[in-house]
This record gives sequence, structure tokens and C-alpha cells, in this order.
Amino acid sequence: MTGTPVAPAVGAADTRVDGPAKVTGTAAYTGDLRLPGLAHAVVLQSTIAKGRITDLDAGPAEAAPGVLAVFLPGGPLRFAPVASFYSADGGPMGDARPPLSDHSVHHHGQHIAVVVAETIEQAVDAAGRIRVSYHEDVPATRIEDAEGQLPPGSEDLVRGDLATGLAVADVTVEGHYETPPQHMNAMEPCVTTASWDGDRLTVYDSTQNLAAVRLALATAFGLPATDVRVVSTFVGGGFGSKGTVWPHVLLSAAVARHVGRPVRLALTRPQMFTSCGSRPPTRQRIVLGAHHDGRLTALCHDTISATSVGENVAETAGGVSRMLYACPNVTVRQRIARLDMAPPTFQRAPGRAPGSFALESALDELAYALAMDPIEVRLRNYADTDPSTGHPWSGKHLRDCYRLGAERFGWDPADRTPGTRREGDVLIGTGMATATHEMDQSPAAAWAELRADGTAVIGVASHDIGTGTYTVLGQIAADALGLAPERVTVLLGDTDFPEAPPSIGSQTVALVGPAVRRACENVRDDLLARAVADPRSPWYERALDTIEVGCELYAAELSRTGTPKLTAAGHHHPEQNSPYAIHSFGAQFAEVAVDALTGTVRVRRMVGAFDIGRIVNPRTARSQLLGGMTFGLAQALMEATAIDPVRGHVVEPHLAGYHVPVNADIGTFDVLFVGGPDPHISDLGARGAGEIGVVGAAAAVANAVFHATGVRVRTLPITPDRVVADA
Repeated sequence: MTGTPVAPAVGAADTRVDGPAKVTGTAAYTGDLRLPGLAHAVVLQSTIAKGRITDLDAGPAEAAPGVLAVFLPGGPLRFAPVASFYSADGGPMGDARPPLSDHSVHHHGQHIAVVVAETIEQAVDAAGRIRVSYHEDVPATRIEDAEGQLPPGSEDLVRGDLATGLAVADVTVEGHYETPPQHMNAMEPCVTTASWDGDRLTVYDSTQNLAAVRLALATAFGLPATDVRVVSTFVGGGFGSKGTVWPHVLLSAAVARHVGRPVRLALTRPQMFTSCGSRPPTRQRIVLGAHHDGRLTALCHDTISATSVGENVAETAGGVSRMLYACPNVTVRQRIARLDMAPPTFQRAPGRAPGSFALESALDELAYALAMDPIEVRLRNYADTDPSTGHPWSGKHLRDCYRLGAERFGWDPADRTPGTRREGDVLIGTGMATATHEMDQSPAAAWAELRADGTAVIGVASHDIGTGTYTVLGQIAADALGLAPERVTVLLGDTDFPEAPPSIGSQTVALVGPAVRRACENVRDDLLARAVADPRSPWYERALDTIEVGCELYAAELSRTGTPKLTAAGHHHPEQNSPYAIHSFGAQFAEVAVDALTGTVRVRRMVGAFDIGRIVNPRTARSQLLGGMTFGLAQALMEATAIDPVRGHVVEPHLAGYHVPVNADIGTFDVLFVGGPDPHISDLGARGAGEIGVVGAAAAVANAVFHATGVRVRTLPITPDRVVADA
């Protein structure tokens, strides 16, 4: 086959193909769906965090206008058990307790009733008429209220001897770090619409995990998976909140079956704070020992994170300490505290985001104790192989990230004395941190279809969660087929398509991309094989390397044979037990301005240099990394969910009280791509961009605040009171 007659698509900064639909409002999200006969459901939630429902009077609700049904605990709704995502079996549920199964209350905001009505307004009105009485118990709401337990199936890491490493150290530092609970607050709240046709169920769900929704519904209702279809064409963000299946999804299908009509159940913004997971709070302890030359002799990372009673969610903050730096004596311990809280889940860069804040802050403290440049300390402890496994890296250009990031940022290793740079009443500081994120490995499949008009269609049960999946997969397909990207249509978000991994763990482009590429190569090669084997074909017995693939070939050959379309499947099976450690790396740099009188912190600028393998689309990759850095800024300065320590309530379950950055909060951000394709992950060579931008960002900001003020803030977020209190 000869080269394609169109410009290469992979590597081009194409604009997003879904952009016009989103800007004009024609992109169909789950909540936009209008099915004939659609009814509306709302959930009533508990107002206590622990106890039991003693009385529930639904009579006024049942008599309200437009009400079709009211469902209560112990009523007709029954579900077969479905395993938790965090169980040994690795099921699909984020909360494995069957909804409305009994009168026990396990957390504030638990679903305790469902009202179905003709309109959403009628359903909300009726739900407000239900009267509930409780016996309230005292909830455990703080990490110190529960005994720390080793998460099931995990074990402590002990490499070398920590005591010996600390004994031989010339310098030691110890710090205690805290991160708060955080909620994802995607623009689109969770919403599910369910419709039955006999025993066949179709569910339209806002999800990052089509396969998990299908499995949960099939299991809960005792259906063959082939009788459950899940559709999710566009998703308005998730950040992990839509990566598992939550009880409202099961409830929507159950009530739709009972009322015999399609039913939509949409959670409100306040309900999202107790219904779809959160990043759990952590308390971390870091102890470092080092020689005078900066080489580590000991590293201890202890973490305790909160989880709900009955779940095993662990915010594995110590993961970064297992592999990021070379150190002969390492101990990493993880514990969980079971509280009377809504089940937490993974949030963007789980474990790595809070863990890097602690570890990279401690490395900065060590650098100051040694009077050494923070970059130099990290270089002295550079890990040429994965310290946790001994495996070589599949690709690692972290040294280049440090060098190029420092050059772009204007890092001055001589300017490390805290509190010396000042502009009037504003203190200026700079800080840096290392970023890393592991690469999950899951199989993926896709199909590719060539059509007689010279176009192609790709089908894969992946998701568009706002990251540019339609665009990037189209570019990969276009290159493989020798087509211009505008001649490729990508279809996503339907379990009728070949199964793909969930859109979590930064794996969509890295794993689905190779499957799409293989499907395109297979259908292209099938058409070529037919063409050169057919005596009636103008390409009969032609050498393949002399045939120019592309639109003209496909249209001519399919039209000549009267074939409207030709389809082939493609699969990507990552190597299991790979001899390589597959991680992405980066370096984050931040400059802050701190008001010396009020303690207010503003991030003036950030630079992130990232090694993430092949860049399929620089525009979308840059957008992902900038979004991650913004996420990290929010972690550093703003985001925290306040929990009433007495009642266990979310104090401000709305965006007026839960602060996230807006454009006015963001200074000048810059992104550099470092390195090249990763030859050991796939023939595409791409790793994920979705999460690594978060990692290290909060630490870079915190380290910059210390450089500006001399105040080491070890509890996030870095609010003015915490800066001023220690000044």
C-alpha cells in the first residue's frame, strides 16, 4: 500500500467535531431525552446520618395530583445482590446496599422513598408531603471516631529497614498532612431514564461505565446481559462520580417496570453530594531521612482515609511513595476508618492527588533542610527502574520534564530563601513538584465500517465525557484508513457496540485507540484482499504496496461489487504481566502572590511539563492537562466539603458553598509535551492525559506559598486563615 493522499490526522490539533453541537445546544445529553409517555421520579432522602425509620406516612403524597406511585422501604421493589466495585469480586456498584431494602439509615442523604408522577413538578411536590420519623443514633463522622483498619486484600509495603534508614540519615523531616473530602460537581448531575419492552430493558444513563451499568441491571433484575441495552451518547463530565453504578440507576429501572412507562430519575445538585461518591478525606504522615548529599535513606508514608460502613474504599495516597523515588528503606501503610457517611469513590487521580501533596511537600521540606534546590533533590533520587517491582519503565522522560519545565517557567535554583520577594504588600513565591500517574491496562474492542460513498463509520461502547473522544478516535481511524477526518463518523455510548473500558484511569485513548486502529486496518485489508483476488477488479493481482488506499479506492471497489458497506472488528489485548512499568510523568511549577495582610493566595502562573507518550491531538491533550492543573489549583486553594461533625450532614450541598475555580481565579497556565510515543504500551504509543495534570499541582502551589511566606501549610485547602495563623 502506498502513502495516503491526505495529511496525517494523528498529531494534528484538530478542533472537536462535537463542538458545534454542544455550542448550539443540539448535543443530546441523557436529560434531554423525551420518550413517549415519559413519567418522572424523584427520590426522598434521609435527614439523619445513622438510625432507623420508625414511621413513614406516604398517604398525602399518594393523594397528590399526578402521582402514579410511591415506593417505600420494604415495599415491592426487590433487587438481587450486586457486588461493590471495591469488593474482592470487583462488581459494578459504588454502593452495594440494595436501595429501599429496609428501614435502616446508614448515612445522611440515603434514598428512603421514590415518588413517580406525570411531571417533575408533581413528583417534587408529592415527595415533600411524605412525613418521616426516625430513631436517631450518634454517627461516627470523623476519622478519629473509628479505628483504622487494613483494607481487605491489601498489605503494607516494607522494603529494607526503615529504622536503619533513619538511623544512618544525616537529616530527617517529618510532616503530618490532611486533605478534606471533595465532591466532583460535574456540570451534568446524574440522570437515568429507563424503558421496558416486555423483559427487555433500555436505559439511558449519564455514565462513564456502560458495561458496569449493563452488568448491574442484568444482575439486579435477573436478566441476560443481551436483554439490557445502555445508551450514553454525551456525558457532561464525571471525574469518577459516574464511573460506578449508584442506587438511583436501579431505582429508575425498577419503578419504570412497576408503572409500565418510561421513567426519568434525575438527581438534584444537593442530592449529588450524598448519592454519587466523593473523594474521601485523608490524614497522612511522611517521614524522610537523607544524607547530606540529598540521597534518601528512608521513606515512610502512612495514610488513613475515611470510608463508609460496609464499603472498602481506600484513598491509596501512598501509591506515589511506592514507586516515584529510589530509596533503599521504604514503608508504606494504608488504613481505612469506617464512618457513617455516604460511600466515597475514586475521584480524578485517586490516591495520587492527595498522596503527591503530602510526598512532594515533604520533599520540599527536605530540600530546605538540606539547603538544596528542590529539583536537585529529586534528581539525586531519580528512579531509573520501578522501585516497587524492579521493572524497567516503558518510557520515562522525567529528567527532561524537570529541565524543560524549569526553563519555560524561569526557575531560579538560587532563589530559595522564603519571604524575600515582595511587591508592596504582596509576597511572591515559586514552587515545584513531580507528577506521575499509572496506566491501567484493559482490553478493548471496536468495529469499523467502510461505505460505498468512500466514508467510514466507527462503533465502540466508549464514552464522550467532555474530553474529545469523538474527535481523537476519528483521527486514529482516519490515519489507518487513509481518509480525511471529516469522512469518518464515530459512534459511541451504546452497549450494542463492542465493549470498551470505562472512561476512568486515563485509559480511553491509550486502550480504545489501538482497538479502533486495528478494526480499521482489518476492514481495509479485507477490502484490499478482495480487490486483488477478483479477476474483474482493476486491482487484480496488484502488489499491495502499489495500491493507494483512501476514499477513491473504497468507493470504487464497493460500488463495483454492489457492496453497500464492509465491516470488520478490531481488538486490543494489553500484555498481561508486562515486564515494563507503565506510568506517565511530569513536573509542575507554580508562582503565587500572597497578600501579606489577609493571607489571600492567588496563583499567578503555572507550567506543567508532561511525558504522556504519543500526542494524538495536541489541542485536546493540552485541554485535558490544563483542566487537570486547574483541578489541582482547586484542590490547593478552594475545594472542601464541610461535614457537620455532630449530625453528619453535608453543610453546604450546592455550588454557592462548594467553591471551584472560575476564569477569574486562573492565571497564566502553560503546558509542554515531553518525550514521544511509548513503544511498550501499544502500537499507537499513547498514554492518558486526563489525570496527571492534577498530580503534583497542589504541592507545587503549597511549596510556592512556603517560599513566599515561610509558612508551611500542611492542611488543604490553603485558606487565608491557615496562612495567617502560622505567619
